[in-house]
Amino acid sequence: MLPELKRLIEQMGKDRGIDKEIITEALEAAMLTAARKILGQNVDIEAHYNDETGEIEVFQFKTVVDKVLEPETQISKEEAIKNLDESAEPGDSLGIKIETGSFGRIAVQMAKQIIIQRVKDAERDNIYDEYKDRKGELVNGFVQRFEGGSIIVNLGRAEGIVPPAEQIHRETYKRGERIRSYIYDVKKNSKGAQIVLSRTHPSFLKALFQVEVPELSEGLIDIVSVAREPGRRGKIAVRGKDKDVDPVGACVGMRGSRVQSVVQELHGEKIDIIPYTEDAAKYVSSALSPAKVNRVFVDDENRTMTVIVPDDQLSLAIGKNGQNVRLAVKLTGWKIDVKNETMAAAKDEEGHESLTKIVGIGPAMAEKLFNNGIKSIAMLATVEPEVLFSIPGVGEKTAHEWTEQAVKILEEASNNKKA
Repeated sequence: MLPELKRLIEQMGKDRGIDKEIITEALEAAMLTAARKILGQNVDIEAHYNDETGEIEVFQFKTVVDKVLEPETQISKEEAIKNLDESAEPGDSLGIKIETGSFGRIAVQMAKQIIIQRVKDAERDNIYDEYKDRKGELVNGFVQRFEGGSIIVNLGRAEGIVPPAEQIHRETYKRGERIRSYIYDVKKNSKGAQIVLSRTHPSFLKALFQVEVPELSEGLIDIVSVAREPGRRGKIAVRGKDKDVDPVGACVGMRGSRVQSVVQELHGEKIDIIPYTEDAAKYVSSALSPAKVNRVFVDDENRTMTVIVPDDQLSLAIGKNGQNVRLAVKLTGWKIDVKNETMAAAKDEEGHESLTKIVGIGPAMAEKLFNNGIKSIAMLATVEPEVLFSIPGVGEKTAHEWTEQAVKILEEASNNKKA
């Protein structure tokens, strides 16, 4: 029925990378299904692969009885003694080998379908097992197709998916184009493994540097923290473990070659490389690069820093739409209040009062914000939304509205100074 079955099993196992046992079990199950199609659903049958002969042997079992009432499952003692076993007694179960060639073309087709399905299931399990421990790795693939805004990526034996949320804004791809991404998650569902890929995850930036900077894989330096606004700007904090190795210089590379390779992969995303230090004030000051910092006041209890910069450095420290200081907050884990020298001279109470310039913030709410480390318009403009949500009485919509108003006020103040 299936010529050269042994060779086919070995070849299929080699080509598909599937265990021989899985294939033989699929064949046995297929033969049982085909046999029942011909012999009936109530028959007691078993199928076994004979490795020596290279064939699937099917046996039908019947119980020896004095009088046959159910021909499908019973055999008379007289017939059993004559054709199968001379010592047969009522109650014995005897196996009768079935000629599989009698199943016909329909049975063969059914067997093939089941085998194909079992092999597909096994392949899916293999893919899940292969990728489940590969979270956090970089992978290269080719854009295969687009589904509902997601990019389906051909990874070779498997497919990955880059959902819209994991795609960098303004990046576009065509079918067949190479795409590099980060294995963000591996899920198992009814269709097998779903390999979720990302180009926006902060760890994607980290993984790219690990490829470009040998000192990272050698353990001479490490990346302490990463913050990104994908496609726009990213910051990484690096620490040296060997006093003879400059961690920032290693990541930048000769004439900027290493960091430029990462920038090119991210289609122009700007990267700031920050030296990590246990001195929190120095760390935060570096994180606000490229702005220069004059002095820092640290509030350990609220994990807040007030950073004073020269008047002409305020807009640089805050960045466009608050981006620079927002990334510094993500990178360091500190709340950062940036002021220029003129603002600092106006005393802290002015900052407290300035919060009430925001529509919806009265004296009581300003006090709440102040007690939560948000002491000025500048801090409100750059604070993470989650910090505001945690304050009683502040909803998601309100938080976004306040942040937008604060950014607008800062931009207007900056423009007025320039004028």
